Amino acid sequence: MNPETRLLIDGQLQAAASGRCYKVINPATEEVVGEAADGGPDDMEQAITAARRAFDETDWSTNHDFRLHCLQQLKAGLLEEMDDFKQQIAAETGAPLAICGAQGPQCEVPIGFIDFTLQNLPEFQWSRDIGVSEMMGLKSRRLVEKEAIGVVACVTPWNVPLQINLAKCIPALAAGCTIVLKPAPDTPWSATTLGRIVTEKTDIPPGVFNVITAEDPAIVGDQLVSDPRVDMVSFTGSTAVGKHIMARASETVKKVFLELGGKSANIILDDADLGNSLLTALSVCFHAGQGCALQTRLLIPRARQAEAEELLKTYFGFISYGDPNAEGAIMGPLVNARQRERVLAYIDKGKAEGARLLLGGGVPENLEKGYYVEPTVFVDVTNDMAIAREEIFGPVLAVIAYDDDEEAIRIANDSEYGLSGAVWSADEQRALAVARRIRTGTINVNGGNFYGSDAPFGGYKQSGIGREMGREGFEEYLETKTIAIGVNQ
Repeated sequence: MNPETRLLIDGQLQAAASGRCYKVINPATEEVVGEAADGGPDDMEQAITAARRAFDETDWSTNHDFRLHCLQQLKAGLLEEMDDFKQQIAAETGAPLAICGAQGPQCEVPIGFIDFTLQNLPEFQWSRDIGVSEMMGLKSRRLVEKEAIGVVACVTPWNVPLQINLAKCIPALAAGCTIVLKPAPDTPWSATTLGRIVTEKTDIPPGVFNVITAEDPAIVGDQLVSDPRVDMVSFTGSTAVGKHIMARASETVKKVFLELGGKSANIILDDADLGNSLLTALSVCFHAGQGCALQTRLLIPRARQAEAEELLKTYFGFISYGDPNAEGAIMGPLVNARQRERVLAYIDKGKAEGARLLLGGGVPENLEKGYYVEPTVFVDVTNDMAIAREEIFGPVLAVIAYDDDEEAIRIANDSEYGLSGAVWSADEQRALAVARRIRTGTINVNGGNFYGSDAPFGGYKQSGIGREMGREGFEEYLETKTIAIGVNQ
């Protein structure tokens, strides 16, 4: 494993101006596995200055063919170093190898997603003619043109760091933007190694792509999102932090893309195959529940609650954890001690509010190291409880009983979030009818999976603003200009 520990500023890999570094901890072992540069205000100032200059003074934003060439180089560079990337991601996130491997979202899959941009960028219509209009005797031919929005602040979380870094940076670069990437302090290498590959293996000009890591994200983060030279903020993280970023960005009226929290409902209709559909409840253990789109509320018909409880006990008994390297493991530790304490506090709150603990609920007794929490299932949950309303970001499932389809839809929509969800029924049209009434940005029906490079991802309500991935994700990083040309009479 050879992680990059330096910042990337204006094409140069360099230490923080202060000379300070901070420790990177493996969540599965609680051991120090390396370090990263602890960037500060001076470093961020240099990065923003470089990104602004690269956008204003080079042809990066207008040279479409050159950008395609550079992105092809970047994809090749990522593939060359993918095995090293997997080890780094596993070390900094604690994610099991199954999640970092060929079918998981931590490494190979998001690198493969770059192909969507490479295939569609040459075909994108940067200018279109909308014809001639006439007003007060004057005729005008009008063009609608798409242009890069400018300097983009990409602020990313720790749960699937490379996936989200690429989901933001690839379309932004393709659109012609310049970037300052600020990753979460827990997972710096997924950004710094990306920066090294940009520098060493591509022709991307200095200043186009910059990476600033910092142990205290608030200091440089506020500086980045409030700077008037930054034209857009693209943020993924909690709703609380998203609100703060939106407020700071509003001071200079810059565009914000926000992909925020979720409390998604998995609705099992009364005619569904209970044995098959309940298997998806195990997704709450995927990466220890550290996924914004995971379905953390399970809605079951009240008449089938006892049957569902027995199946859940059986299914959750199959979840193994403790060794992220174990073949087929999907559940690792939480990212740090603070997050583990947060999850345990929610479990205590669920008990205090009167939910019944079906299984789990604590720290595994057999594991002396690692930030683990047992897979936890609460039943007899009502939708007004904190464990049903607030994003826990841990392996905790809230099971809510309902009486009919209308009540299930009401419960699912009774949330400040609207990110994802699922519906199961023996009748596909019935499931679709319910799915179309759920106020979420994505939803799966009968085991479908929305996740893909061509599928827009984002939320309703307090789950966010805008869309990531797909054509919509690319266009987030574009401005629209209308040009009118006078036509001789």
